[in-house]
Amino acid sequence: MLTLNLTDLSSVTVSKSKHQCPINASSLLNPNLLNRTQLQRSLHHSALPSKRVSLVTQLGTKVSSLSKSHGYPLGLPSQIRDSGSKIGHLSRINACPSGFSSKPRSQIPRATSEANPDGESTVSDPKSNTKTLPLALVFGLWYFQNIVFNIYNKKVLNLFPFPWLLASFQLFVGSVWMLMLWSLKLQPCPKISKPFIVALLGPALFHTIGHISACVSFSKVAVSFTHVIKSSEPAFSVVFSSFLGDTYPLQVWLSILPIILGCSLAAVTEVSFNFQGLWGALISNVGFVFRNIFSKRSLQNFKEVNGLNLYGCISILSLLYLFPVAIFVEGSHWIQGYHTAIQAVGKPSTLYIWVLLSGVFYHLYNQSSYQALDKISPLTFSVGNTMKRVVVIVSTVLVFRNPVRPLNALGSAIAIFGTFLYSQATSASKKKVAEKKD
Repeated sequence: MLTLNLTDLSSVTVSKSKHQCPINASSLLNPNLLNRTQLQRSLHHSALPSKRVSLVTQLGTKVSSLSKSHGYPLGLPSQIRDSGSKIGHLSRINACPSGFSSKPRSQIPRATSEANPDGESTVSDPKSNTKTLPLALVFGLWYFQNIVFNIYNKKVLNLFPFPWLLASFQLFVGSVWMLMLWSLKLQPCPKISKPFIVALLGPALFHTIGHISACVSFSKVAVSFTHVIKSSEPAFSVVFSSFLGDTYPLQVWLSILPIILGCSLAAVTEVSFNFQGLWGALISNVGFVFRNIFSKRSLQNFKEVNGLNLYGCISILSLLYLFPVAIFVEGSHWIQGYHTAIQAVGKPSTLYIWVLLSGVFYHLYNQSSYQALDKISPLTFSVGNTMKRVVVIVSTVLVFRNPVRPLNALGSAIAIFGTFLYSQATSASKKKVAEKKD
């Protein structure tokens, strides 16, 4: 037989404010002595004090353990188990979340505020970590893909000096890539309409000019020199935007002075200097600046098109612009140049792989740049683009072992530093304009 010693718990007094409700502890285990109505009334108007309640909870624990040892599969017998469940239910109603608690609920926030008086959370936000990792991955891919493109693009042009055909092939690879993404539904297909195509004609034309001019420059001079000249793009942006009605503060104009000085010093001291290479890089800057200007003005009504889809559409239109002109400019020399390149490289497959890599990574690095621009601010993108040029210049100098004079390196550093100052100055001016509007 199951026997319980309840001498210490023969009488438990439940109190709340001025009311006292005596309950016989033995009656808790005998539903015949304490009916349901009496139990609800007594506990509804009361809350058990901490010391006395602890005795009741110890009693419940002992009863539960003994009931298990005597073979009750569901704990206590049904009558006793029902009484215990009612007590637990009523204790939760009387604001005791975990059984019976000796500390009022109102003290918990107070204890938290006393532990951290500044009111600042010491727990790290997991969302910041989830955003930082993909952004770092996009930046890493952007830099790596740009380096690979510049290396294999220059290798192909050294063997096959026909930049018009190579630039057309790179746009062709990008167009096929985007068509595959759209057909496989890996990328949502943009809504193509006549106004959208008309708005794209201008940006696509200037993108074509910028791309082919850069390829011509790469074919004539060292990759590092082309990138130093292309770092002067902010100066062109300020000048042409001013002609079109935009205004810039004095610090922005001052920031372009070291860009011009550094590019001039690098051009004068460049070992592989060539006027066609210089003009190609300068015209490329003009083309990309006008592409950005016309994109802002003509595509502002099509903000639902994301950056990747926009670049894909521009690539397709640029291919239609460029390839017919490429056939006219250098198409008659392609066959002879192909045989010469095969003899120089030895294996045709090597040339094919280089050409394919230049096309694939040209599209991939542009795709990564557009994805990065969707996720970060224009200032962060400008700083990242400036650092990208530094990484590309250093990488190509190491790969192709181009001789670099001290004054040439100094001019390159001044130009790139000026680009960084320009990004800081433009960001500060935009903040001031936004504050005035607010």
